[in-house]
Amino acid sequence: MISFIVPAHNEQACLGRTLEAIQAAALAVGQSYEIIVVNDASTDATAEIALKHNARVVSVNHRQIAATRNSGGKSAAGDRLFFVDADTTIDAGVVAAAIRQMDKGAVGGGAPPVFDKHEYLPLYVRIIARLHVVLAKLFGFTGGAFLFCTREAFQATGGFNERLYWAEEVDFILALKREGRFFVTWKPVLTSGRRFRTTSGLQVLTLIAKAIFSPRKTFTRRSSVEKIWYDSNRAQDHQMRKSFAVRASNALVLVVLLLMVTGPIWDFIPWSATPLSTLLGKARFCIAFFLCHLGLLLWPLALILLVNLLRQKRWAGLFHSAALIAFCTWQGWNCTEGVMWVWSSIAHWTLR
Repeated sequence: MISFIVPAHNEQACLGRTLEAIQAAALAVGQSYEIIVVNDASTDATAEIALKHNARVVSVNHRQIAATRNSGGKSAAGDRLFFVDADTTIDAGVVAAAIRQMDKGAVGGGAPPVFDKHEYLPLYVRIIARLHVVLAKLFGFTGGAFLFCTREAFQATGGFNERLYWAEEVDFILALKREGRFFVTWKPVLTSGRRFRTTSGLQVLTLIAKAIFSPRKTFTRRSSVEKIWYDSNRAQDHQMRKSFAVRASNALVLVVLLLMVTGPIWDFIPWSATPLSTLLGKARFCIAFFLCHLGLLLWPLALILLVNLLRQKRWAGLFHSAALIAFCTWQGWNCTEGVMWVWSSIAHWTLR
C-alpha cells in the first residue's frame, strides 16, 4: 500500500489540484493507496477540501514542517511513504519510477522541482531550477517538494529532524543515504514558486549569510526563517513584489548566480591575457575576489559530509561521501589559495 502524505497549512488555494494529481497518479500505477492531509493549524478551508477529495485528515498544531511530516508518517498505514508538498503536482511517471526503484532495493528518493513556465518569477529562480534538475541527479540531493521512502527506512532514520525549521529535508536525505540507496528521478515535479514571489533577493542573501555565520540559530529557531518559510498570509501568494528595492536585490542575486556559473571559464584564460592595467583585468580581479571568498563555504560543507561519512553504514555511501569530501576539499583549498593571493596583491598595491 502507498501512503501519500501532504503537510498543509492554509492551503485552500492549491490543495485541491494537488490531491487530484495524486489520485490520478495513484490510479495509473494500479496500487492501493491512501492520502493523508496533515492539517497543521489551518484557519481556512484546508480540512474541508481534503475531505471533499476523500483524503484522511490528521489535525496537528506544530507549525513546523518536520514535525508535521512526521505526524503524517506515523499515522500512515502504507509500507511506501510519499511526502508531497501541498503546492506540488505529481504524475504517474515519478510515482512509478519511485516504486520501481524501491522494488529494486532503494530505501528512498525524490524528484527535483520545476516551475510552470507561465508563472511569474525572478529570472535567477528560473536558472537555479533548471540547474537543480541536473545537479540533483549528479549529487543525489533534491528539495522537499517530493520525497519518498520505505516505512522501514522512515522508522530507522527516526523521520525528519524536528529540531530543524529549515533544510530538514537535507538532513533526512543524508539519514536515508546512510540506510541504503537514494534514487533521484530524472523527471521533475511541478511546484509553486510562490515563496520567491513574496521574498526578495536581499532576503535570500541575508538568509544564506545567517546560515553561514550563525547556522545553529538559523536552522533551529523558527524566528530566523519565519518570514520566508512560515508566513501564514496566502492572500498575496500570486503577486510579485515589484518595488525598486526588490527588483534591485533580485538583480543582485542574478549577478551573483551568473558569476558563480561562469566563474570556472576564467580558469582557462591566462592572467597574462587580462593585465590588471586593463578594465577587463580589473573586472576579472573583482570576480576572483568574490568567488574565492564564496568558495570558502566548501570547508564547512566538507565538514558536514565528513560527519556523515563517519556515520555511514554502506560501502557505496562511504565512497560517495568520500568523493564529495575530496571535491569540496580540493576546491576549498584552491579558493583558500585564491584568498591569500588576492589579499597579498591588495597589500602589495597598498604599500607600494
